[in-house]
Amino acid sequence: MIFAAGLGTRLKPLTDTLPKALVPVGDKTLLEHVILKLKDAGFDEIIVNVHHFADQIIEFLKRNNNFGIRIEVSNEREMLLDTGGGVKKAEWFFDDGKPFLVHNVDILSNVHLESLMNLHLRTNSLATLVVSRRDTFRYLLFNDDMQLKGWINEKTGETKPFGLRKPELYNKLAFSGIQVLSPQIFELMKDKGEKFPIMDFYLDVMRNNIISGYVQPDYKMLDVGKINVLEDAKQFLFDI
Repeated sequence: MIFAAGLGTRLKPLTDTLPKALVPVGDKTLLEHVILKLKDAGFDEIIVNVHHFADQIIEFLKRNNNFGIRIEVSNEREMLLDTGGGVKKAEWFFDDGKPFLVHNVDILSNVHLESLMNLHLRTNSLATLVVSRRDTFRYLLFNDDMQLKGWINEKTGETKPFGLRKPELYNKLAFSGIQVLSPQIFELMKDKGEKFPIMDFYLDVMRNNIISGYVQPDYKMLDVGKINVLEDAKQFLFDI
């Protein structure tokens, strides 16, 4: 699944007339970069959620003949469902009982998708999140077995779960917008309503389920969510 429904407010004024997914980086759109990366890794069935300028994304996929693979659209035109709600709405697509990948459209990286999937299967995880050691102020907290145990906002001091003790004892890692989920996740999402963030969902279910972190030693990623990053993105793609 490719998350492409966001408003792209940090990419204004480009996103005043374009969906974030169709912002160009070099000679390709963000959406095309991600589709081709997934296709090169062997993925041949993709669902893309849409909201902001949805018709432009649908027309783009049609014009490119879905890049020669099966690409479906999850329609969130009426209401943005956030990351958890977006996955839940697309449940119908994931009907083969196998783990599936979820990738933000504005993330460029050199992630080894085969290694990520292998770790997910080996650890019997409900979800495996690509994380990295980078400077931010919101961190996921993992124990030494790389299992999710909490979250911290270092600006405000807020922690989840509430009252988490000694967050400094955990591995502080930043989520990179790429994850593998097991289909069992849908059963746990049944009582969550239509719209909810997936990270809050993970923090709710982590006590009884394994949420793993995947750290790639040579990992490079770029969040192309801000207008001033677009020029850097061209060089980044050349370097990886």
